[in-house]
Amino acid sequence: MKPCRECQHTISDQALMCPQCGAPYPSHDKWDGWGFEYKSRATLLGLPLLHISFKFRPNKMPVPAKGIFAIGQFACGVFTLSQFGIGIFSISQFTLAVFALAQFAIAYSFIAQMGIYINQGRGQLVKSLSEMIAMLPF
Repeated sequence: MKPCRECQHTISDQALMCPQCGAPYPSHDKWDGWGFEYKSRATLLGLPLLHISFKFRPNKMPVPAKGIFAIGQFACGVFTLSQFGIGIFSISQFTLAVFALAQFAIAYSFIAQMGIYINQGRGQLVKSLSEMIAMLPF
């Protein structure tokens, strides 16, 4: 038995929630959110080689994956695999990238269902940036 870190009510070491105040994982000295996060110890240019994040902070803000290889709901890196991604090479639902495979993309070159490209785009509804600019009423 341990005291809850929030209200000091005595609770089980295995409790998922304090019955008194509702604090999640009350036996932990510190708790930083829901979900899963992994960062490799190996780094390159100050970024973890691999960062996987499907995590939310206690204030419900998502924790984006940031690394050379970034995997998560939100990701930023050289190689990203995500729902929302920013990267050089990206496989995402929504992405801003150099090279992408996505449902919606803005990229130099991509394969996407919908998107805007600079050099080359393949997909259902894709337009080049130059076509988009030419459509403006200047």
